[in-house]
Amino acid sequence: MSSAKPAINTALTNWTGPLGLPDFTAFSDQDFPAAFDMALADDLADIDAIIGHPEAPTIENTLKALQLSGESLDRVSSIFWTLAGANTNDAIQALERSIAPKLSRHSSSIMMNPHLFARIDSLYEQRDLLGLDAETDRVLEKIWKSFVRSGARLDEKGKARLADINETLASLGAQFDQNVLKDESDWALFITDEADLAGLPNFVRDAMQGAAEERNRTGTWAVTLSREIIEPFLSFAENRDLREKAFQAWAARGENGGDTDNVAIVAQTVALRSEKAKLLGYKSFAAYKLDNTMAKTPTGSYGSAGARLAKGKDTCQRRRK
Repeated sequence: MSSAKPAINTALTNWTGPLGLPDFTAFSDQDFPAAFDMALADDLADIDAIIGHPEAPTIENTLKALQLSGESLDRVSSIFWTLAGANTNDAIQALERSIAPKLSRHSSSIMMNPHLFARIDSLYEQRDLLGLDAETDRVLEKIWKSFVRSGARLDEKGKARLADINETLASLGAQFDQNVLKDESDWALFITDEADLAGLPNFVRDAMQGAAEERNRTGTWAVTLSREIIEPFLSFAENRDLREKAFQAWAARGENGGDTDNVAIVAQTVALRSEKAKLLGYKSFAAYKLDNTMAKTPTGSYGSAGARLAKGKDTCQRRRK
């Protein structure tokens, strides 16, 4: 039996497209699993090199090295999440369900690594003596806080539970997004009377006509839940009844019952986020989410808006971001 490892398509990590961007014609969906495996291993090797450095922690051998680690994983991830968000398909979605919890577990293993945090913590504790410029001091502060907010100070039981929570949240987040996307792609409102297009610019009419033709309804116009159609339709269409139908469909994505219903996912997500926040010493997930923002607290002057903007994805949160 052959034990040969799958070949790695270096186009995912060595970008040769225009302006140094990826060449999206140089790889296929099937190239991602092997590339992710390689990139994850490379990232851990970078971390091991930082931890195993024989000299005491410095900005150069610890903070800067951490900032520069994981380049391959950053590149593969950037391409993958771009495709998952803008040009997905069944293969990408299957991989998303698989890779999201895997990336979360990988991130937890790094952010909760006691040896790595000890080096960061050492720099943070003596930061006033290091003669740091304002930018480096701010980066050190943000990195240190990101470790603490990721569970670096928890005991082993707390770390294990937080890693499990993060992994589950990553899976739930991927499924939530895919359910919404499925509802978006399945719904269409066909318009047969051109008078019902009143108020719509030509570019919207053309997009709706193309969407209808894709669904084998030539001679009609389709209102779909793709943003290029639904947003201008809701903005410009003069037919109030049609706008209402389209808006109700838009607002009901992920809560239509059946396999794509997100109600149970939302309930589980809320419960796990609450547990996560309390593990980390916060009263609520809103308090945890806003603590590292301008609003600071849910009751601050920006609290209500901040809470709405705190949705985010519960996937792998890269430590350099």
